[in-house]
Amino acid sequence: MKSDLKVLNALTFTSDKEKVLSLAGKTILIKVGGNALTDSRVKNSIAAQISIIKKLGGKPVIVHGGGIVIKQLLSEVGIESEFVGGHRKTDGKSIKYIEMALSGEVNSELVKLLNQSGAKAVGISGKDAGMVTAQKRYHTETRDGKELKHDIGYVGDVTAVDVSLVNTLTSTGYVPVISPISMGEDGSTYNINADMFAGHMAGALQAERFFAMTNIDGLLENIEHPNSIIHKLTAEKAESLFGTVIQGGMIPKIEACIIALNKGVKSAHIINGTKNETLLRILLTKDNIGTTIVRT
Repeated sequence: MKSDLKVLNALTFTSDKEKVLSLAGKTILIKVGGNALTDSRVKNSIAAQISIIKKLGGKPVIVHGGGIVIKQLLSEVGIESEFVGGHRKTDGKSIKYIEMALSGEVNSELVKLLNQSGAKAVGISGKDAGMVTAQKRYHTETRDGKELKHDIGYVGDVTAVDVSLVNTLTSTGYVPVISPISMGEDGSTYNINADMFAGHMAGALQAERFFAMTNIDGLLENIEHPNSIIHKLTAEKAESLFGTVIQGGMIPKIEACIIALNKGVKSAHIINGTKNETLLRILLTKDNIGTTIVRT
């Protein structure tokens, strides 16, 4: 596609041929979420970059969230979301609509855009071929010295990953686009945090790189100063920053990176997916962007 060539030409002056060659046959796990799922310009840019990764011999695997779309759909059907410790409390009625939003609307939109870019995408969820097994998640907190356990419904944690379906797709030239909706051993449907799902998937696939896309430029040492990006740190250092530097929505992203690294992924990256070509720049150039976390 012309858009692909435009992006590649724009990177030519800084491209490292060894980096291009290093993509061949390597699995690149990319978690897409947030603004990337609502801004058409950003979605098209990400799709074009993923198409280029594939054309350069890489094996991209996409995991997506969709909190904004979930919120809109639940609102449309008159379901008010209740949050406990940052987790959406999900009852039997809500999970049906959440699955519709993720495995239906968000997944099919990303598949369409990737196919338009020439990437040959296939939409699946954690349920397909028993790919991901979930268990019920409880939110725990300590109050007045006592540990309290909250039932948040059909929200799950990953207990097992079978990557045979994903490997079959990537080895035959397809790009898997995966919704984090999964099934428990009890047969119930669970929604798994997309960042955590992606970290486990990256580790199970032994991906070369794991990317968590967000709408900020990386992990900030001081949230009040956008230029205070921590460009590189070890998993051990990252763990020591929870509760201070790492807070709020950054917590599951960093946790996902650490999970991926502990399971064998070589490097994990937090990048701003809303900015042009950030994915290709970190893969193909020497530009110092985003936050890179490496094994201790």
